[in-house]
Amino acid sequence: MGSEVADLVTVEQWRAICENDANYDGQFFYAVSTTRIFCRPSCKSRTPKLENVRVFLCAEDAMDAGFRPCKRCKSGGVRLPDADWVAQIEAYIGEHYREHLTLSRIADGCHGSAYHLHRVFKAQTGMTPLDFVHVVRIREACVLLETTEMRVMEIGAAVGMPNAAQFATLFKRAQGVTPSGYRKTWKELHVR
Repeated sequence: MGSEVADLVTVEQWRAICENDANYDGQFFYAVSTTRIFCRPSCKSRTPKLENVRVFLCAEDAMDAGFRPCKRCKSGGVRLPDADWVAQIEAYIGEHYREHLTLSRIADGCHGSAYHLHRVFKAQTGMTPLDFVHVVRIREACVLLETTEMRVMEIGAAVGMPNAAQFATLFKRAQGVTPSGYRKTWKELHVR
């Protein structure tokens, strides 16, 4: 039976997901479209919104549909390699960098504990997950400075840093120049 038959969540399955009912493990897996992760019904991760859930009868169907196994409940049957989990964390940050991100929120979204996520991410990348959030925000700010006429304050807010002074300080630390200076230099180099 293919995943297209099992896509819709029944009332019974939804109850099992909400209650982390281990009795349903092996009967189905649920995937969350916003995180691209699939879990066992017993997974202790935060209950997703119903409209973001798809149901699969086996792990292979979920993986074939582009979902990754959960680090917390080992829905893929084996422990997810650290490098794969780090890629999952980076993808989550890339999708959510505009939001207020804390280590706990990232860990929740990537189905792991904050402590373990921090340790594994730093060991694999040499930086903390929150440092990576800043890298993504600065990278996106550079794109906006190069391609729009948005004010610096608006760009800061657009990349998840509504405090203009904090944004300018972080940007200068990362790029060696203020956001306005970056825009001016970029225009001078690319107008010629």
